[in-house]
Amino acid sequence: MASLQTFAKSFSGWVFFCCCCLPLLLTSPLPPKGARLASTTHHACRLNKTSFQQSYIRNRTYTLAKMVQVSDEDTDNRLIGQQIYVNIKENNRCYLMKRIVEIVVKDVLLTEAKDRYPYVEEVAQFLASLTSELNRCKFSGHREHIEKNLEEMKSKMKQLGENGKTKAIGELDLLFDYLENACTDAPKKGGNKKKN
Repeated sequence: MASLQTFAKSFSGWVFFCCCCLPLLLTSPLPPKGARLASTTHHACRLNKTSFQQSYIRNRTYTLAKMVQVSDEDTDNRLIGQQIYVNIKENNRCYLMKRIVEIVVKDVLLTEAKDRYPYVEEVAQFLASLTSELNRCKFSGHREHIEKNLEEMKSKMKQLGENGKTKAIGELDLLFDYLENACTDAPKKGGNKKKN
């Protein structure tokens, strides 16, 4: 008897679903293919503009860069410049900058540099907090160009030896500007004009 009641309930539920719900599901427009993924990626690759408007950390970053620039013996090469965006679509620039910041923090700022220059730890902590906010930011499409550009930057830094780290610290002002321009909704006009 119980199994007959269960069958009746499930049968009437099935009839209700087929008559009422299924037609609605079949006639509802579907979002464009990949639309949800794209908006999630876009949102995940955005930082709040106010993070870059804190004058204290901006001043610390720029002061540290200026202080170290006088020690940079190689004025011909640039680690951060328009060359990092070669073959990179605009929607992948924030992801690329996130990766560059991670490299600079790990391989430069958190090494012996933190004992040699003032403000290094504060700047490293600030940049690390931004990359942490971007932890869900992923690339879209193919990643070959991204990896190639990252490898070229790392290779150039390694080739320059100790001066490669000096150069990376001396370009923290550029790194700050490029990250802001790539990862905020309202890019700062002319933020990349220095030292390109």
